[in-house]
Amino acid sequence: MNKLKTIPIVAAASAVLFINMIPSQTNFIDKAFKSAEKQYESLCKEAEVLKRFPRTIDKEGKLKGTDEWDWTGGFFPGSLWFLYHQSGNEQTKAEAIKWTEDLEKAKDLDQHHDIGFVMYCSYGNGIKYSNDPTKIKEYQDIIIHSSNTALRRFDPKVGLIKSWNKKKAWDEKTVWEYPVIIDNMMNLEMLCYASDLTGDPKYRKVAISHADKTMKNHFRKDYSTYHVVDYDKNGKAIHHQTNQGYADESTWSRGQAWAIYGFTMMYRETKKAEYLKTAQQAAKFYINHPNIPSDKIPYWDFNAHQDGYRSDVDFPKRQLDYIPRDASAAAIVASALIELSTFSKAKDKALFLSFAKETLETLASPAYFADYGTNGGFLLKHSVGSQPHNSEVDVPLTYADYYFLEGLTRLKELKN
Repeated sequence: MNKLKTIPIVAAASAVLFINMIPSQTNFIDKAFKSAEKQYESLCKEAEVLKRFPRTIDKEGKLKGTDEWDWTGGFFPGSLWFLYHQSGNEQTKAEAIKWTEDLEKAKDLDQHHDIGFVMYCSYGNGIKYSNDPTKIKEYQDIIIHSSNTALRRFDPKVGLIKSWNKKKAWDEKTVWEYPVIIDNMMNLEMLCYASDLTGDPKYRKVAISHADKTMKNHFRKDYSTYHVVDYDKNGKAIHHQTNQGYADESTWSRGQAWAIYGFTMMYRETKKAEYLKTAQQAAKFYINHPNIPSDKIPYWDFNAHQDGYRSDVDFPKRQLDYIPRDASAAAIVASALIELSTFSKAKDKALFLSFAKETLETLASPAYFADYGTNGGFLLKHSVGSQPHNSEVDVPLTYADYYFLEGLTRLKELKN
């Protein structure tokens, strides 16, 4: 049975040294899982009433959901699979199956690039954790179908999967013809798995092509990232801008998180040394940035409201008297760094693992982890969807919960 890969186990000769790098105070992991499952029991009930996939909350604190065509639908069932993996609770498993299979129509999602998020975080986790051979085969077939759908947005001449259809930039002048966003790196894992399942290299070849061109055009010299790169019909990068960051030359924190995670994953899948270097350098930019707060939870953009960064969005009109944090970016980075530490040596290994553990511990603290019955049923407080769009600012977000639970899962597996 071709199941999904897990994080590689370190060589036996270095295993003891590696495990000793994990700080001993990791009791928060099991406590967080228990609290999370209780909170999600309530969220499942609310979602069933709403008949939609949980995404965030509205201004009154009520649950807001979405359908299977949104980019966020897969995170809720994916989180339920993480919880079931820890507890073995059959009711949690039943909910994970229900909400996963409610996404099946999205195997034909080709209006945007996010089919990997939707189908791999849900069906992929079902393959990992269901332990049902019939389900596993059914879910694998859906992953293959979804991967073929994803290839519809790949133009061999450009060499990249197109993220969005034609749209205007914030400057109201630039029109993006073939925009590719750094988030798109997260869809490549599903393609690599499809090649593993089928033996057909075409999916992995597309993933490598996409990663290679992203590595070439999305990074600045200091390994910070652009959010949006627009290409012409011949694959030449013609615009470097932002859609959800503060300014075109600023560093949107969740964009940097996607880059760290995406290139760590692509190194795992290909063992291309340049991917590992890119992931490590992008991680060091994030970790060592002078604007990273002491609690390790970043501001929504590393350069928000700083001199030298000109925004095309009129932020002063928002009259927001603080710069919001983004717990979702923190959770993504923490999960990525745990895996990145397994591919790194000596000081880098210790740096990445220690930073990830401290981040997860902060997210599991009362400052960010919601009390039972609050926060609309979500786990983490203080995330930002899109500050420029004045959308989902300082609220819970389903993907923050997902990567938090994935990070806890990865840290616990290393600890054990």
